[in-house]
Amino acid sequence: MSEVCPKCGLPKELCVCETIAKKDQQIRIKIEKRKFGKIITIIEGIDEKDIDIKDLAKSLKNKLACGGTAKEGKIELQGNHVRKAKAILVALGFSSDTIKIG
Repeated sequence: MSEVCPKCGLPKELCVCETIAKKDQQIRIKIEKRKFGKIITIIEGIDEKDIDIKDLAKSLKNKLACGGTAKEGKIELQGNHVRKAKAILVALGFSSDTIKIG
């Protein structure tokens, strides 16, 4: 027998909690320059309780062909991927209106 989601009461396969949570996120995407002139893209504002941030980071890294990490509620990607990251997040189900650049 499959596990039941504690929030919505549906089986894990049919759970809609993450889909609903994606619409309510206030995401900010910005660029930061680190030492030695390295540029990283930081994606923050994703609620770790509702969305698996490590899985999202893995998906972004695969689609952008770059390295990165997920820590402290932020996703850090190596390189300047602001426009591409927004397009990928929208394709993954996040609302375009709630994603701010800068």
